[in-house]
Formats: sequence, structure tokens, C-alpha cells
Amino acid sequence: MRLHRSCCWLVAGLLLSLAPMVQAAGTLDKIRASRTIALGYRDSSIPFSYTGNDNQPWGYSVDLCIRVVAGVARQLGLEELQLLWVAVTPENRIAKLTSGEIDLECGSTTASLSRMQEVDFSLPTFIDGASYLSRRAAGIRRIEDLGGRKIAVAGGATSERTLVAALAQHRVSAEVVTVGDHQHGLAALLQGKADAYTSDRSLLIGLALDSGSQTDWAIGPETFSYEPYALMLRRNDADFRLAVNSVLARLSRSREIYEIYDRWFGHLAKPGARLDSLYYLNGLPE
Repeated sequence: MRLHRSCCWLVAGLLLSLAPMVQAAGTLDKIRASRTIALGYRDSSIPFSYTGNDNQPWGYSVDLCIRVVAGVARQLGLEELQLLWVAVTPENRIAKLTSGEIDLECGSTTASLSRMQEVDFSLPTFIDGASYLSRRAAGIRRIEDLGGRKIAVAGGATSERTLVAALAQHRVSAEVVTVGDHQHGLAALLQGKADAYTSDRSLLIGLALDSGSQTDWAIGPETFSYEPYALMLRRNDADFRLAVNSVLARLSRSREIYEIYDRWFGHLAKPGARLDSLYYLNGLPE
């Protein structure tokens, strides 16, 4: 079995033409007929899903999706399966999924009840929570220090809603500035257009590590939310969801999931109690 890993931005017409087939026959039938699977990835959700120096997608969620694709290919008896990587953003990831442009989203998306009105999710893949990143010189050490400041947040992310709620709960008045993605948030900090950037803690750590000047940054001590990440797929496609979950469950049962974790987070810390429990609970029997 060979998996062809390639970025492709020129396949939208082909994928959209297959959208009626997706709805009528299901994702597995579409994959079997086309011998392709379209995976959505993020440009800058380090270390979950991002574009590397070789212009290829990399990250924790990307690794999980590659293993899912291998499992799907085995299930369908396909010797060759083409991977089509499609860049997505917080604003368009759901639309690209429901339209059939992508079959599975491999990013840092929180599984929420409101999103389940439009899409479905795999077993949880990670647990995180929202906080904020600021330059150490700004002197922001707790949420009250955000008063009167400008706080950037990616539009369409759950962090936007949780930030507003956290500010209201702590009676902090601040200006919320919407940006396109995490790299735009970091740029806003570097350019002085924002005093802090709000996102999930692991993503903030990734931004700080990738900045080239890790000691210049500080992450707030508070965690505002519960963010269970999962791979996003289309609604009402039980067969494909089962195929995805079968691979994720096997990774937990075999403890291979810890090797994937160590590759992307091992230099920071061991899995916490919540994540360790998640991996254990995900190990569903065959």
C-alpha cells in the first residue's frame, strides 16, 4: 500500500464535483471510487497542524490523520491512495467540509455541541483550554492586567467566545481585536497592534517556541475553558466515523498515541492527568 503525500490547491473543482457523491453514497464510497482522500490542515496551528519549511503539512493532528488514512486504505483494500492536502481557516473549515472539498479536518478544532449541528467529530484527540500570550515586558501577569488593553483573537475560534465570557466574569474592560489566524495574532503582538493574544494554551506555547525568542513571552496562569479537540468529519456518515475511530482507538490501545504525543509535546511535558485519562478511555475494544 502506498500513500502519496502532496499538497494540492488546484483540486477544488474535482473535489466539489464529487460533493453530490459524498452526500449520496458516503465518504468511504467516494474514497473507493476516486482513490483519493482530501484532508484539511491549518497553516499555523503549531504543533497540531501547520506548514513546514518544506511547504508540507506537519503536526500532531496531521500525524493522526495520516494513520487514519492508512487504516482506511487497508479497510477498502486499496494498494494506492492519494492524499490531497487543502489549507483551511477557522472561518471556512466547516464550509469546506460540508461542501465536500475536504473529507476530514486535521487541525486544532474543538468538538462542541453547537458545531455538531453542522458537522460530526471523531473520538477526542487532545484536551486543552484557552489562555493568553503577551510580551513579558508588557507586565501582564493575570487577567485583571488586561484591563484597558487590546486583546487579539482568531475570528471563528471558540477562544473568541470564551475570552468575552472570561472578561465579563472578571469585570475586565478590554478591546477585543479579531485577526485571521494564529500567525496574524503573533504579528499583532510584534507590531504593537495588540497587547495579548488569546488561544488554547498548547497553541500559545507553539507560537512562543516558533518565534525565535521564547524568553520574550509570558502565558497567563488562568485557563478559561475546556477544549476537547477532535478530527472533524461530515454529519450522518456513521461508516466513515467508525473507520476513523477504529484507528484512533487502536492507537490508544497499543499506546502508539504516546509516541505521537512525545514527538510533538515530549520536550515540554508528559501528558497530564486529563489527557492520560482521555487516551485510556479512547482505547475502545474491537
